[in-house]
Amino acid sequence: MARPLGESHKRFLQTMMVNGIIDGAKARALHRHCCETHGAHYAHDKLDEFIDVINAQLQPMFMQIRKGMSEEDGLQYHALVNMAETDVTRMSTDYADNELELFRKTMDLIVDSDNGTASSTDILNCADSLQTKKLKKRETEHVLNRLVQDKWLNEKNGDYSLSTRCIMEMEQYIRMLYQDQVKVCHICHNVALQILQRKD
Repeated sequence: MARPLGESHKRFLQTMMVNGIIDGAKARALHRHCCETHGAHYAHDKLDEFIDVINAQLQPMFMQIRKGMSEEDGLQYHALVNMAETDVTRMSTDYADNELELFRKTMDLIVDSDNGTASSTDILNCADSLQTKKLKKRETEHVLNRLVQDKWLNEKNGDYSLSTRCIMEMEQYIRMLYQDQVKVCHICHNVALQILQRKD
């Protein structure tokens, strides 16, 4: 039987539920804060074990706090992910059908690209060909801003990439859907979309 959650675990989980994803330094600081606030034993090198206790309780709900590496900054992150569904439908409660279709098309553009990004121009152009309901330019920009705000996409200088949260939560879906196109990091074995091309 799984160990019950203490107050420190509950506070950590609540913070993860609010933020969705936090970097490794913040996760370590949060671990310390939660343990000290609730008088629980704190050991700086026991974050993984602390999270394992939470994950044991989350497993029946098909949720997990997962650790992954960001392609953007190379930092380690912890994200609260949904394990029950393996595709974009997990976002369906927050987005309309045409917005989800735009996200799928954006994923296609990103995975098909050589550098793991899609330009805003290419995304705006594909918004005209949605099967569900076409989006106007302003609506498309609004959806893209929401996807960035909700941490599904990253945006830099008009180019969009899949966020660390998105890759961590949808890794199985990405591997299944894009099995011939997706690359895997030889070190961490995670999906790698922003590959640096070697110049010989």
